[in-house]
Amino acid sequence: MLKKIQAGVLEVAYFEDGPPAGPPVVLLHGFPYDVHAYDQVRPLLASKSCRVITPYLRGYGPTQFFSASTPRSGQQAALAHDLLALLDALGISSAVLAGYDWGGRAACIVAALWPDRVHALVSVGGYNIQDIPGAAAPVRPEDEYRYWYQYYFHSERGREGLARYRREFCRLLWRLWSPTWKFSDESFDRTAVSFDNPDFVDVVIHSYRHRYGLVPGDPEVEATEQRLTLQPLISVPSIAIDGRDDGVALSGGSADHHRFFTGEYERLVIPDVGHNPPQEAPQDFAEAILSLI
Repeated sequence: MLKKIQAGVLEVAYFEDGPPAGPPVVLLHGFPYDVHAYDQVRPLLASKSCRVITPYLRGYGPTQFFSASTPRSGQQAALAHDLLALLDALGISSAVLAGYDWGGRAACIVAALWPDRVHALVSVGGYNIQDIPGAAAPVRPEDEYRYWYQYYFHSERGREGLARYRREFCRLLWRLWSPTWKFSDESFDRTAVSFDNPDFVDVVIHSYRHRYGLVPGDPEVEATEQRLTLQPLISVPSIAIDGRDDGVALSGGSADHHRFFTGEYERLVIPDVGHNPPQEAPQDFAEAILSLI
């Protein structure tokens, strides 16, 4: 059943599964996806007596800002503060955090800066904290082309393109990022409703401009953003997951990310899987989480 709760600057819409007293697990989606990425993971975890929380991120689905004056920021620090506020609102002192893309980034930041709130971490792509001061440095050409959509969003043409063709655009990214995943029209349409959120375009565009230092962030989270410039290490038990056929990950995925983790660490590479492992390989994703509980 869908629930809503006041958490920081948001009214967060989320699904809750499993017994309330079970070990808490928070499942965090990315762009351009939503909570339905975890439709098969949630029951697997609930069947093992986990308390499973699956929220819509800011700018997606029924999650809404309380105030029109709150910046529609998509920056990494804002996502992390949203996650902290949700844990506080739900009375969760510590949880297993699991996510990918934007959701994995929020999980990594909370694990790095507030490790007492994180029992363990499962992060697709490994260390997902952005190095914004270093973002202007070019990467190898075979990797640059994977980020074409980000550079597109830096222009007003890109903003208008996303606003006008949000479903077509996001469906294209699904295909490019997960070339081996034969998702159905029904599966995409179930998620695409989330892109109708009135703040979706603003949050997305801000995210992809801020990460390159092109626009200012929300002053309320600037102190956290400054801490992230140091690329803080993650000390909690962690599993990094890579889809071997991820069409947007840089060459090698998280192969060299062990240097960012000081605690127990494992890397899992799943064959025939792209950018969205929880939806493409739900059993593997759920088993990774359960191994940390």
